[in-house]
Amino acid sequence: MADGVNVAIAQSPADLEGPQARMTWLAECLSRLDGQEIDLLLLPELFLTGYNIGEKVTKWAEPVDGPAAETIAALAYRHNIAIHYGFAEREGERIYNAASCIDRNGTLLACHRKLLLPPGFEGDHFCQGESYTYFEIDGIKAATLICYDAEFPEAFRTVASAGAELVLVPTALGAQWGVVANNVIPARAFENGVYVCYANSSGHENGMNYYGGSCVIAPNGQELARAGASVEILQARIGKDAVHNAQHRLPYLVDRKKLPRVSQRTP
Repeated sequence: MADGVNVAIAQSPADLEGPQARMTWLAECLSRLDGQEIDLLLLPELFLTGYNIGEKVTKWAEPVDGPAAETIAALAYRHNIAIHYGFAEREGERIYNAASCIDRNGTLLACHRKLLLPPGFEGDHFCQGESYTYFEIDGIKAATLICYDAEFPEAFRTVASAGAELVLVPTALGAQWGVVANNVIPARAFENGVYVCYANSSGHENGMNYYGGSCVIAPNGQELARAGASVEILQARIGKDAVHNAQHRLPYLVDRKKLPRVSQRTP
């Protein structure tokens, strides 16, 4: 849309077993969205494989232009909607926790590799990404941060300072970390004057419970949409004016440059 983007977030069931079951669920989800004029669909972290799956992530990892990407490109074209999805990206012997966005015409807009890997499963299986990722969707400048990336204010400040108006955050947030969805993510939107779309899974997966809590947060920190713990599809509209107004009212991105870099004062 010329003056904004209609976004949807699919809080998908975590217990879908394997890429084929997940692709089937995605196709059904897109069919439900037909006729609703959605421009962009955001899916959770590692949507195509599942998150808490151990060694299976190696088996199901694919190149950025692999068979799964081809299938999603066809779905995007068929339903006239851009799709942003998490997957395990294979590049040679390396595997990355990644997220791609495919435009409504079936072309790849961007692929982001997770910058910061928490200890445990991710640190044992994935390589660390090395750069921020930006792209445009219908005139809105977007950036991707995956789960743990978004919990660092430095990462949000970097992409907002580079001009991102919308930050897309696929996540796999466990049930014990509700403070992130409820408090940290709205704070990141407010302190940078940007929209944030946060997409989590729901339910249970191999002993892991997910918090749900997917949300769309406006640049003033207010909730535009919020999911509970169950499978849900959220919808909201993203507009450029709200970003301009928020950053003009509270010029954090400009005034931060006036802060001293290192304190020289001694007792």
